[in-house]
Amino acid sequence: MATPSEYDDQPSGDSGGRDGGFPTFRAFVVLVVFVAVTVLVLSNIHPGATNTASGSTATTTTTTRPTHPTTTTTTTPPNKVPVVVANASGVTGAAAKISSQLATSGWDLLAPVNATTEVTSSSVYFVAGFQPEAESIATSLHLPGSAVAPYTTAVPISSVGTAQVVVVAGPDLADKTGAAAATTTTTAAAAAATTAG
Repeated sequence: MATPSEYDDQPSGDSGGRDGGFPTFRAFVVLVVFVAVTVLVLSNIHPGATNTASGSTATTTTTTRPTHPTTTTTTTPPNKVPVVVANASGVTGAAAKISSQLATSGWDLLAPVNATTEVTSSSVYFVAGFQPEAESIATSLHLPGSAVAPYTTAVPISSVGTAQVVVVAGPDLADKTGAAAATTTTTAAAAAATTAG
């Protein structure tokens, strides 16, 4: 007959007992709970991250603001921007009158020149880096924004010299300056003097 101490030394066959070690089922449950808690904590810390445990993804919405037109401002002081006016209108004195008008606004005016060909409408050309200044000059001359363009060798002027902005004055600007009226009056006065003499 066995003594009670012999039963106490033998391990129990119950895997759920304290003596059998940590059961596999409990380990699995703890692992699942750990993963679920980790996913919940990470989703709160990084709300835009993908939730891989549940298989769903979070969607991030990006809102862009509409662009508003900006006003053009001159970045270089006018007295530091050399400007040349080329007469392409066929009206004597138009470039000189436009140069005087721009000089009163403080621009650094070079001596007016004649264009190599006549044009039907005025334009303002700029060398690289002087677009805002050219736009400002066009605005002061009441020219549309479409009249402003980068300077190329196709511009009807023999040389820009040190000019950063070139105004090619067509008949539309010549009419605004009054140069056309002065030329007509002078011609009419000369004809009258010839007739009278």
